[in-house]
Amino acid sequence: MATATPSELHPVGAFVPLPFRVAERRQDTGDTWTLTLEPEESGFAVEPGQFAMVHVFGVGEVPISVSGPPERPGDPIVLTVRAVGAVSGAICASELGALLGLRGPCGNSWPIAEATAGDVVVVAGGIGLAPLRPVVLHTLAQRDSYGAVSVLYGARTPADLLYTDQLEEWRSTIAVDVTVDAAEPPWKGKVGVVPKLVATAEFRPEAVTAFVCGPEVMMHFTVQALRERGVPDERIMLSLERDMRCGIGLCGHCQLGPTLVCRDGPVYSQADVGALLGVREL
Repeated sequence: MATATPSELHPVGAFVPLPFRVAERRQDTGDTWTLTLEPEESGFAVEPGQFAMVHVFGVGEVPISVSGPPERPGDPIVLTVRAVGAVSGAICASELGALLGLRGPCGNSWPIAEATAGDVVVVAGGIGLAPLRPVVLHTLAQRDSYGAVSVLYGARTPADLLYTDQLEEWRSTIAVDVTVDAAEPPWKGKVGVVPKLVATAEFRPEAVTAFVCGPEVMMHFTVQALRERGVPDERIMLSLERDMRCGIGLCGHCQLGPTLVCRDGPVYSQADVGALLGVREL
């Protein structure tokens, strides 16, 4: 009699995490780490903007945006994680060689292909740069396919800025403008909120796609600034964050009016969700 294989005994499904091994680990800020994960058996390809449900065995799982999506199944996956709770703290504390479980990819993606031939402006606040990093990397890799490309990035303090070495590298090819809410010497850059950078960014309002991610209040004022420049709501793309539990639209924890963010999002246009975001405590 034939012996059943492990996959036959334990079929992989939407609720079964795949094993990934921590191959690299770097601390970005006081509470944020970037991990590179190698698939142990089989991995999955991720499009810019999608997320994974990351499982720490014996602790739990949380949704994490993928900041370095693999081009093919089996490629490493990069996650930038802020330690704000038990599970995210355990992820950040994972040592090299530790085993984590990943389910995904979950959600939809940034419409970067639809922005081809137009201008691109990326507006990020704090750790919101992590899910937008794949957009930047894509435009850099396909630079001739886009017009003007600008990255507008802000954080609370200089110590909270992500990817500082990469920001400098990007400046050689695209426009990068960085600000912080508060700073002391030796900081010599801009001080102020990131939506203020929109007014002077170089892009054509009639031919730009804006990709925005950060705290909801930051996105609210960024949308206002983009509208003042004449950018239509249909070309303002937002990545929303809600209390996601299952990642596949079953549990309902991430409901926002008629939409489930983990299933229908996390990427929406301002035209689709602007009215919902304007409802207090929805």
